[in-house]
Amino acid sequence: MTFSILSAAAAGEGGTPAWAMLAYLAAGVFFILALRGLSSPATSRAGNRNGMIGMAIALVTTLVTHDLANVTEICMAIGIGAAVGIVVARRIAMTAMPELVAGFHSLVGLAAVVVGFGAWLDPQSFGIVDEAGQILAVSRIELGLGIAIGAITFSGSVIAFLKLSGRMSGSPIMLPGRHVINLGTLAAILGLIALYTVSPVGGAGEGWMVIAVAVLAFIIGFLLIIPIGGADMPVVVSMLNSYSGWAAAAMGFTLGNSAMIITGALVGSSGAILSYIMCRAMNRSFISVIAGGFGADAGAGGGAGGAREQRPYKQGSAEDAAYMLEQAEKVIIIPGYGMAVAQAQHALREMGDKLKEKGVEVKYAIHPVAGRMPGHMNVLLAEASVPYDEVFELEDINSEFAQCDVAFIIGANDVVNPAAKTDKSSPIYGMPVFDVDKAKQVFFIKRSMGGVGYAGVDNDVFYMNQTVMLLADAKKMVEEIVKSLD
Repeated sequence: MTFSILSAAAAGEGGTPAWAMLAYLAAGVFFILALRGLSSPATSRAGNRNGMIGMAIALVTTLVTHDLANVTEICMAIGIGAAVGIVVARRIAMTAMPELVAGFHSLVGLAAVVVGFGAWLDPQSFGIVDEAGQILAVSRIELGLGIAIGAITFSGSVIAFLKLSGRMSGSPIMLPGRHVINLGTLAAILGLIALYTVSPVGGAGEGWMVIAVAVLAFIIGFLLIIPIGGADMPVVVSMLNSYSGWAAAAMGFTLGNSAMIITGALVGSSGAILSYIMCRAMNRSFISVIAGGFGADAGAGGGAGGAREQRPYKQGSAEDAAYMLEQAEKVIIIPGYGMAVAQAQHALREMGDKLKEKGVEVKYAIHPVAGRMPGHMNVLLAEASVPYDEVFELEDINSEFAQCDVAFIIGANDVVNPAAKTDKSSPIYGMPVFDVDKAKQVFFIKRSMGGVGYAGVDNDVFYMNQTVMLLADAKKMVEEIVKSLD
C-alpha cells in the first residue's frame, strides 16, 4: 500500500484542486475500512477489497492532477509492477508469506530513500524551496527523517527476509557493545539531520550530510535486527511494517501529499499498535523492540547449538490417535509453522469435521506469534474453511486445557514449551504459552525428535507421561488419522 502511494505521488501536490483533496479523503476512508476489515479473519476479504479501492482512487487522482513528463512510461511502470505482483501472489506459498512481507517492507523503505534523494537533488520540482532557492528548514527535517526511517526499514527488512527465509541463521547474533553502538549511531543520525537543517550551505556542500544520514541509517537498520532471534521475528515483521508507514508519512510531508500522509500514518500507527499487542502477548518490552535489544542473551540456555539430553518418550500411531480422539469429549487443536510447511490445514479441517460428527467438541487455539508473522495460522485455517467461531486466541482458551481430554499439537513447538514459564535462562522465558501440560492426553505431531523449535530450545512436553509423539509428516499423519476415523 505505502509503496504504491510513494511511487505515484513523487511529483508533489502543489495547487491540488478541491475535488482531488476530497478524493484523497475518500481514499483515506477506504484505507481505514481496510484496516478495520483486516482485524478479523471473517472480514479480511472485505478489508482487502476496500484497500484496493482506496489505492485505485489515490493512484488515479495523483496521475490526473499532476503534470507528468511521460505518461506512457508511468503506465508501463505500473503495468510491470502489476504483472510482477500478480505472478508473486499466485506463486508464493503461505509458508513463504512472512519473508515476502519483509521483502515488501524493504521496497517501501527504499522508495522513501529514493524519493528523499530526488527531493534533495531537485527541490524546485517538489516546491520545497524559499525565495533564495534553498530548501526550507522544515522540509530539511522531513526529508532527513524520511530518508533515515526509510533506510532503517530497508536494511532491517532485508535482514528479516534473510532470517525468515533461512538464508541467514535465525539465532541472535550478538555484537559486543551493541547498545552503545546503536545509541551512538542514532545520536549521529539525529545530529546530522539537525546540522543539515541549520546549514546555510546549499548544493553539493551539504551533500555529505544527506549521504551520511542514509549510510548510518542503513547500518543501524542492520544492527537493530541481527540480535533478534527467530522466536521474536513476528514482532519484527510488525514493527518494520510500522516503520514503513512512518517513512511514507515523512515523505508525504516533504512532498505535500495528503494521501501519503494519511496512508503512512495509518500504516505506521496500526503497525505500532499491533507490535505493542504482540509484545504484551510475549511479555516483551515495547521500547526494547524499537531499540532492537530483545533477542536472547549470548550464552542463554537452550540454544540450538547446545547438547541435548537423550530422554525417553512415547511414540504412537495414527490408529492410536484416532481412537483417543473419537473417545474424547473436548479436543483442542494447536497449529504451528510445521502445519504450514506440510500444508496440512485442509486435512486438519477434515479431521475436525469428522470428530464433530462423532459428537466431539473441537476448538482451535492460536497463539499471537504462531508461525512467523502476525495472523499466519489464522490465514491458513481460514484458507481451509475452518469456522471462525471455532478459532480462539491464547487468552480466551488457555484456561480450558485443564478440562480438555486431548490437546492435539500439529507443528507448533515454542508456543507450547513450558520452559517459557520455568527456565529463566531460556530465550523464550516470559512468553505466555499454552498450558497443554494440563490436558489429560497430548498428541504431538513432529517430523522427528532431532529438531527443535525456531527458538532453538528443547521441549519438556515431548517427554511428559500423557504425551504421545506422532513422528511423521504432518499432512500424511493427519490424513492417516482421518482414514482411521472412518
